[in-house]
Amino acid sequence: MPKYIVGAYATAPQTEQWDAQVHADYLNGIKGLANVAGIEHAFAGHLHPEDDAWFIENVNPEWEFVFTGVPGITGNIGRNPLFGIASDDSSGRQEALRFYEKMRMAVLKLNSHLYRNAVSFVQLHTSPNRAVADSSSTSLIKSLAEMQGWDWGGAQLVIEHCDAYVDGQKPSKGFLSIDDELSAIASVNNASGSTIGMSINWGRSALETRSVEGPLAHIRLARESGLLCGLMFSGVSNVKGPYGMWEDTHMPPALPLDGAEDVYFSADSLLTKHEISRCLAAADGANLRYLGIKIGVRPSTLSALERVACNRNTLAMFAD
Repeated sequence: MPKYIVGAYATAPQTEQWDAQVHADYLNGIKGLANVAGIEHAFAGHLHPEDDAWFIENVNPEWEFVFTGVPGITGNIGRNPLFGIASDDSSGRQEALRFYEKMRMAVLKLNSHLYRNAVSFVQLHTSPNRAVADSSSTSLIKSLAEMQGWDWGGAQLVIEHCDAYVDGQKPSKGFLSIDDELSAIASVNNASGSTIGMSINWGRSALETRSVEGPLAHIRLARESGLLCGLMFSGVSNVKGPYGMWEDTHMPPALPLDGAEDVYFSADSLLTKHEISRCLAAADGANLRYLGIKIGVRPSTLSALERVACNRNTLAMFAD
């Protein structure tokens, strides 16, 4: 049975106050999905935003972990628009490197408690938002050259491409172009012998290009460069609705079959079973190092078990 990575944090229960039992029920449900290899885990400054010990106790110790710093990066950009590993501002770039050093320590902490190199990939992001701050592949190369020399506990560094800044278009992230990212990765890999790779998120590529053809183009670029490692599916919409229009809200996919009824899918999503199949073919899915989903759900009142069902039903779209 093929197994996948689930961006479990995006579907996690939303409560007014931290409720350890509700979140434990949710993670236990994810553990019960036989086709889950592991989770994409969000880092914002600590291993877990509420309780590191609780997290270590409640995850499946056999899971594979993919770390992402997007929540922490978003928060840091809110405080300092110059923040980012691609920033042309030296202080903003150094601040981002310090953030990733904290992430590295969280990776090593999880590995230590699980008695193995459980974190397989660390996803990097090429902030700042170019709509408000200058960034470049030159600055990114400096950061990657330094970071690849750190001890990441066996995890491979991967740039997850977010929507790039496009002149005249409101960005969600507005980071570097995929061409600049691929060029920087190749430069550092060639100079140091490192193995930094690239990950594509379907929704973010569609958002950037305002088209379902965008993810395909980005997948092909990364694959042809020999750098494609991961592929994660989030949806996006081109119409106004509860998930926003061209917003990075990890929208669920559309209904998998005509006439199907499922409250966990969204009719307005551009992500369909057909688009998933096209992208897997373009990626040569059998050679991907990790593949999975990262979806958010509405309304916020959905129970832990309903949120598990949302992930279960979305993963079913990978089936032939």
